[in-house]
Amino acid sequence: MNTQFGLAHVWSQGDAVSRTIFVLLIGMSLLSWLVIALKGLAVLRARRQAGRVASFWSGASMADGLRRLGDEAGNPFRQLAEDGRAASAVLQGEQAQQLGQPIDASDWIAGALHNSLDAAAARQQSGLAILASIGSTAPFIGLFGTVWGIYHALMGISAAGNATIDQVAGPIGEALIMTATGLAVAIPAVLGYNALLRGNKAVHARLRRFAHELHSFLLTGARQNRRQA
Repeated sequence: MNTQFGLAHVWSQGDAVSRTIFVLLIGMSLLSWLVIALKGLAVLRARRQAGRVASFWSGASMADGLRRLGDEAGNPFRQLAEDGRAASAVLQGEQAQQLGQPIDASDWIAGALHNSLDAAAARQQSGLAILASIGSTAPFIGLFGTVWGIYHALMGISAAGNATIDQVAGPIGEALIMTATGLAVAIPAVLGYNALLRGNKAVHARLRRFAHELHSFLLTGARQNRRQA
């Protein structure tokens, strides 16, 4: 009798609602693993890029330092240095004279660096909302599938008019698979979200340190903090 039950039996005996919930949970699981993989690789790549900051300060010039940071698309450290250099160039060019009033160099460069940091943080956080949403909703979607499955199982048993323990335990046990599936989807999403959040915070802390050193360098021509960023 046990051969009558299982995932295949759940699918074959389920209605449109049960099948839709099951497919939704599988889709959410695939999406969460995709986000975890892509964002995890992005964090590892950003950590490697952060390791080149020391070589940036060893460059013979700003251009040489930028080359040492690498030219990968989406490199937040190179983008930060380029934005700071662009802001410094504006102060020294004709555009500064067209603004109609004196510009505080420190505030101008700090503003450009802060904007670059905000943009980098937004890119780092993109996709994490998907993991948070999946982690918080998947258990309830699975629970709804369980309630729906138990309801239909009890209705079928009632219509048959013969409720033995085997006839009750099988369908209800199958319905509980939905709850287990919801938890199996939610737990990796929550763990992945927390791990990526910690990784992003570490990368952003190094970006802030680099921005502070760039601010000092672009204003004075000397690096204020000579400890490794």
